[in-house]
Amino acid sequence: MKGGTSNGLYLVVDPSGTRRWIVRVTVKGQRNRQGKSNRTDFGLGGADIITLTVARERALEYRRLAKQRLNPKYHRDKEVPCFEEVARQVHIKRLPTWKNPKHGQQWINTLADYAFPKIGRLPVSEIDQPEVLQVLSPIWTEKHETARRVAQRVKAVLDVARSRGFREGENPVTVVMDARVLPSTYVRRNVSS
Repeated sequence: MKGGTSNGLYLVVDPSGTRRWIVRVTVKGQRNRQGKSNRTDFGLGGADIITLTVARERALEYRRLAKQRLNPKYHRDKEVPCFEEVARQVHIKRLPTWKNPKHGQQWINTLADYAFPKIGRLPVSEIDQPEVLQVLSPIWTEKHETARRVAQRVKAVLDVARSRGFREGENPVTVVMDARVLPSTYVRRNVSS
């Protein structure tokens, strides 16, 4: 289902209820194979993260490029998405792979509870070891299993961000885990003979 605002900006609601912004632009002077104007849709981000004002600003930039005979696909500035935006995209992509919808909900809920409040609004390119420690340290000893899952999920999101060209270098979660800077959670049990 689509709901249009103005100037080619649409709010698309998927069957799952996920809402996202797209902009439809026609690149001036370019034609497709059928000889018609080259009209293309570009995703602007999820509506739960991207406000209408931001979506309008992005749509205006895409239309400005198209009017200059530049295809926004190749000429837009690469805007780095925030952690929460990439995490929600990863969640949606992985939904069909979980055996049970409950697992998918748990996946995003742990990030919403522990990661989003600390790093959710940060661009994925700015997340490094200190930010990972900020997420994991408060829960590492008290809720170790949850912290381990949060670490795996943050790592997965940052791996996807890197594969899309939004990050460079090693994943900070890997660095933190390999450096063993978090306290040991090994519990020594007293065994009586």
